[in-house]
Amino acid sequence: MGDNRAWRILLADDHLVVRAGLRALLAADPRCRVEGEAAGLDELRTVAHRLRPDLIVLDLSFGPDSALPALPGLLAADPPPRIVVLTMHDDLSFAREAFAAGVHAYVLKEAAADDLLRAVETVMAGSVYVDAELGARLARSRPAPADALSPRERDVLALLAAGHTNAEIARRLSISLRTVETHRAGLRTRLGTASRAELVAAAHRLGLLP
Repeated sequence: MGDNRAWRILLADDHLVVRAGLRALLAADPRCRVEGEAAGLDELRTVAHRLRPDLIVLDLSFGPDSALPALPGLLAADPPPRIVVLTMHDDLSFAREAFAAGVHAYVLKEAAADDLLRAVETVMAGSVYVDAELGARLARSRPAPADALSPRERDVLALLAAGHTNAEIARRLSISLRTVETHRAGLRTRLGTASRAELVAAAHRLGLLP
């Protein structure tokens, strides 16, 4: 965001006590303004369409229902919201599926309050956030030698992991969009990554991110 207005946030969780805790936590940060809540998927879609929030803090589970099918519709807004998943699911497959669907951060409910605030700050700055413990597990699950990548591939990977789009990477590196797409496809094949979360983990493992 280029202005100084507060981030407009929608909380989506089927537990009232969780939403109340999140509202209190975020209210302590002057950059955050919670403008809506949703306790179910239909309500989430309705409120998100009405509010057009900058950020959605989203649980993956609403009773027996998964929030993943709702993500394409939420991200189709113009401009699309940033989405921080806050969940009890620490299985790697859930994280991979969530990032593949387009979320920007994955935080476990057992994490410290500061971790959620850090995730919000990170995604609103245009980057991707992965729970530290989960990111380490993702890194261990996909080992790859540092010398497996060319210097250009390392540049592309670092920028992808930092949250830049293909078009932004093309401009920064003075290469064509097609070249970026080719490098990105090659990285996915060479590193065995299927999501942005795994790209971030690989970039951390290779020392390409702070």
